[in-house]
Amino acid sequence: MSGLEKSAMSSTKGSGAGVGSGDAGGAATGAAAQTPKIGVRSTRQRKAVIAAMNDITKFSSAKDIHRVLVERGDQVGLTTVYRTLQSLSEVKAVDVLHTDAGEALYRLCGDHHHHHLVCTDCGETVEIGGGPVEEWAGDLATKHGFRLTGHTAEVFGVCGDCQEES
Repeated sequence: MSGLEKSAMSSTKGSGAGVGSGDAGGAATGAAAQTPKIGVRSTRQRKAVIAAMNDITKFSSAKDIHRVLVERGDQVGLTTVYRTLQSLSEVKAVDVLHTDAGEALYRLCGDHHHHHLVCTDCGETVEIGGGPVEEWAGDLATKHGFRLTGHTAEVFGVCGDCQEES
């Protein structure tokens, strides 16, 4: 288990003030701070998953989110957590980050286009604007005769706090 995966398991807030940390605090404003519209019937279980995600500050796996729900006493099955995360992903209410091991990690997100700078040790995540990435991707596509239809970009490194600890 990587540092990122371990930190996701211990990254809940007591205040329930939303998601994000550092510059990513804006992620909880707007749609993500409320119950996102997921295109399906809103149930107690789905609301519980979203409420748990509002209290988790970092990217977390479905199993980690389920663990938080169990600790809270919410009776939500792991399958329901996976289905809810899939629904939220389809309407772009959550960001999905894939680890080197192939595991999907989730976090509620803002409604603007952005990328992530992620600490591989502790999971600290900062949302970064897409402007320079958009320009670079467009230029690269044009240079090679492509018409750009989309892109995915995540930047990984070690945050200042983790650098100081090592």
